[in-house]
Amino acid sequence: MKSLKKRRRIQVLMVAAIALALSVALIGFGFRDGINLYRSPTQVTEKAPDGDEYFQLGGLVKEGSIVNRDGVAFDFVITDGAVEIPVSYLGRDPRPDLFTEGQGTIAKGYYRNGRFEAQDLLAKHDETYMPREVVDTLKESGVYQDPNG
Repeated sequence: MKSLKKRRRIQVLMVAAIALALSVALIGFGFRDGINLYRSPTQVTEKAPDGDEYFQLGGLVKEGSIVNRDGVAFDFVITDGAVEIPVSYLGRDPRPDLFTEGQGTIAKGYYRNGRFEAQDLLAKHDETYMPREVVDTLKESGVYQDPNG
C-alpha cells in the first residue's frame, strides 16, 4: 500500500514538472518578439543593432526634418541632442495628428544601412506629454527642458 502512494506521488510530481517546463517554454516563445528594447540615438550609434532586430528608437523630432513622400510614408530625423538618426516611416497608418517637429516620439522598427525603418510611431497624446524614456534620454544629454517651467 505504501509503495502505491509513493508511486502516485512521484507521478504527480513528474506531471507537474512537465507542465511547468511546458509553460515556461510557451511563455518564452510568446515573448520572443514581444520584448522591445528602447534605445536612444546615441546608444544606436555606439553599438549598432543587427538589421533584423526590432526595437524602439526614441528622441525628439528634429526641427525642419519632416519630408512627406507618396501615400502615408514620410522621412524625419530623431535626435537626443547629441546624435541624429534619419528615419523612414514605412507604416500603413497616416502620420499621427500630434506628431510634430520638436516633440518627443518613439519609433518602432529596424536600423539598417545607417537609417531607421519605422513601422510604428508613438506620438504625444496631449500638449505636455512626452514618453518617459525620451525624457530620461534627453535629461542625460542635457537637452531636456521642462514644459512646466
